[in-house]
Amino acid sequence: MSSAEKLGGMGIIPKRKRQKVTEACSSQYKHEVRFQDLILFIVERKMGSSRRTFLMDLARKKGFRVDDVLSDSVTHIVTENNSWNEIWDWIQNQKLSNADKLKVLNISWFTDSMAAGKPVDIEDRHRLQEQKVLQSNVPPVVTISQYACQRRSTLDNRNKIFTDALELLAENFEFNENDGAFVAFSRATALLKSLPYKISRMENLEGLPCFEDQTRTIIEEILEDGVCSKVESLLCDERYKARKVFTSVFGVGLKTADKWYGQGFRTLEEVKAAKDLKFTKMQKAGFLYYEDINSAVTRPEAEAVGQIIENIVHYYTPDAIVTLTGGFRRGKEIGHDVDFLISCLKEGKNEGLLHKTVNKLNIQGLLLYCDFVEATLEKRKLPSKKYDVMDHFEKCFLILKLNKALVNNRVLSVSSASAVRPTNEGAEPEVKTKIKDWKAIRVDLVNVPAQQFAYALLGWTGSRLFERDLRRYTNHEKNMLLDNHGLYDKNKRAFLKAKTEEEIFAHLDLEYIEPWERNA
Repeated sequence: MSSAEKLGGMGIIPKRKRQKVTEACSSQYKHEVRFQDLILFIVERKMGSSRRTFLMDLARKKGFRVDDVLSDSVTHIVTENNSWNEIWDWIQNQKLSNADKLKVLNISWFTDSMAAGKPVDIEDRHRLQEQKVLQSNVPPVVTISQYACQRRSTLDNRNKIFTDALELLAENFEFNENDGAFVAFSRATALLKSLPYKISRMENLEGLPCFEDQTRTIIEEILEDGVCSKVESLLCDERYKARKVFTSVFGVGLKTADKWYGQGFRTLEEVKAAKDLKFTKMQKAGFLYYEDINSAVTRPEAEAVGQIIENIVHYYTPDAIVTLTGGFRRGKEIGHDVDFLISCLKEGKNEGLLHKTVNKLNIQGLLLYCDFVEATLEKRKLPSKKYDVMDHFEKCFLILKLNKALVNNRVLSVSSASAVRPTNEGAEPEVKTKIKDWKAIRVDLVNVPAQQFAYALLGWTGSRLFERDLRRYTNHEKNMLLDNHGLYDKNKRAFLKAKTEEEIFAHLDLEYIEPWERNA
């Protein structure tokens, strides 16, 4: 197959859209064309149709003419992440009369032009450079960003032996409130997860950001010995083990865990047996449903909960949307809890919806615990400069009763199972034990106004390090502030509107990262 065929098959010119050219041409220029001598064509391959559509609309709003289909009239071709060789191969096969006059540019020229509101002068850095293929055993030099928001991190972690160790040590640094070491180890972990290859020797770390002396020492020890002595020691540490056990209880934070440890407690059994300890309502629920809450929530369970919530929300507000976020949106199959954003397209429809939803869950006998947090954002404030900060939306932290039949499509019963067992005359009568046919699930519901939905979705999708780096990049590189409520441009002294996550990334001049590529 030729390069042209490969590119055509991968969506440089979507075949299904060619028949709609006439229809598209009649509507695509509803915006005033300010730059008559310039006609853009944006390549879809390695960009995706949704991002391409967004960039085309953005250019048209700025007064650029953008054609859906490549033709002799096109003057500028804009591409992202494609090599010069494959693009030029494809252009030659299109048999254009003006192929030699075409300006083939990378996405940087486009973003610079959008920022300026006019076509900027073409510099060398804007041109798609010819790449000569050399026969060599030396691997190519790859530049990797220090920011997780500029890297793609899927669930395919090739360096788990290192990341498991670093994550455990980072957790202990956080326990000890050593923020500097916690961040350093977390960043090194995130970068390792993004690498498309396995670290097999220390030379593989050369040129990579985020690795300080401490993290390098850990990796070197694991390469040499297969284990890390600090991790082995920590796993045997009495205080660390107690902290892990105590904070596994819903409603128990580090301060409470350290308090119990200081009082001499080492196990949950000792804590529950203590007569002089007083527990909060949340902690009582945490102990009561401990076994269920600490067992993994599966994707089918998360989807079953989502269906329950969606049915109730739509009962009150049919046009509301319920969106699954967190690790499940990033492609994970299991998690610790389930997070949903609830939003309405029309202003005012959100009011009282969360209270109604929780009341309905209670009426249906599904509500085991509820902690309601009212919205605290009375007026629009600047996004917080802190990278780890809770938002101000109305939300509730729940424990719901999920019937296993909704997940398994059958009711579990001992009687049906025992019916196939052989029985013996004279045997002791069988004692039937009732099996619990439901599971307690931790659920968070967040009520989000429509104009802030894109920002809330981005923030609640995670991962934690991805979000932290995204806000750090926004502040340090773009002189802006970002949180779950909005994006503020400090230069323009204005909030930037966005209806989608793609628009937020575009505001920041970042390549869009899909949710399943944010597992930093």
